[in-house]
Amino acid sequence: MLKLYSFGPAANSMKPLLTLYEKGTPFEGHRLNPAIFEHHQDWFKAINPRGQVPALVDGDKVITESTVICEYLEDEHPGEVKLRPADSYGRAQMRIWTKWVDEYFCWCVSTIGWHRYVGNMVKSLSDAEFEEKVKGIPVFEQQVKWRRAREGFPQDLLDEEMRKIAFSVKRLNDHLADNEWLAGGMFTLADICNFAIANGMNYSFPELVNEADAPHLVRWIAQINARPAVQKMFAEVPMEKLRPQD
Repeated sequence: MLKLYSFGPAANSMKPLLTLYEKGTPFEGHRLNPAIFEHHQDWFKAINPRGQVPALVDGDKVITESTVICEYLEDEHPGEVKLRPADSYGRAQMRIWTKWVDEYFCWCVSTIGWHRYVGNMVKSLSDAEFEEKVKGIPVFEQQVKWRRAREGFPQDLLDEEMRKIAFSVKRLNDHLADNEWLAGGMFTLADICNFAIANGMNYSFPELVNEADAPHLVRWIAQINARPAVQKMFAEVPMEKLRPQD
C-alpha cells in the first residue's frame, strides 16, 4: 500500500493528501509533528534525506516534492477519477498554474505563515537547544528560514511578501471571474495545488480575501470545500492548530 508522510491537510502537505482522497486511492497516512522537528529525525531522513514532507513511498520507490507526487499519482495510480485534462493544451494550462503556485504563490504566503505561526514553536527554546535542533536540518536554506522565523523577519521583507500575496489574490480572482476552475474546464491538480495554499485565506488575510474584493476567489474556495473528498479529508485528518503570534 502507498504510504504518505505529511504534516496533514494544509499547505504543501495537502496537495498529495487531497489528490489521494479525490481519487479514492487507498494509502497509509503518517502524520509528522513539526513542533518536535520529527521530519528532521534520522528515521525520516532515511526516507527523504532532505528531511522534508510530503514524501510518498510506493513499494521500493520514494517520491518527493508535493506537486511531483500529485503528477506521479496520476501517472502510476490513475483510477477512475481524472485530475488532469485529456488534451495537451489543457494539461499545459494546468501545469502553468501548478508551476506558478510552486514558484511564486506558495512562497509569499509561506513567509507570512512562518512569521505569524511557525517561529513560535521554537521561541521558548534556549539558544543552545535551538541550535541543536537546527543541526539536524539537512537543507541549508531551511536552517536560515528557521533562524529568521525565530528572530523575526525584516519588515521590508514582510511588506514585499504581502505585496506579492495581494498580487496573487488578484490574479486568481480575475481568472476565476471567467472560469469555474483554473484549467481545462474541470477540477484538476491546478485547483488542488492552489487550494492547498489559498484555503483559509479569508480568515488569515481577510483584508484581501473577502466577498467585496475577491468574490470569485471566495466562491472557488467555498466550492472546493464543499466537495465530498475535501470534507472527508478534513474529517479524517483534522488540521493542526498553531498558536498565532501575540
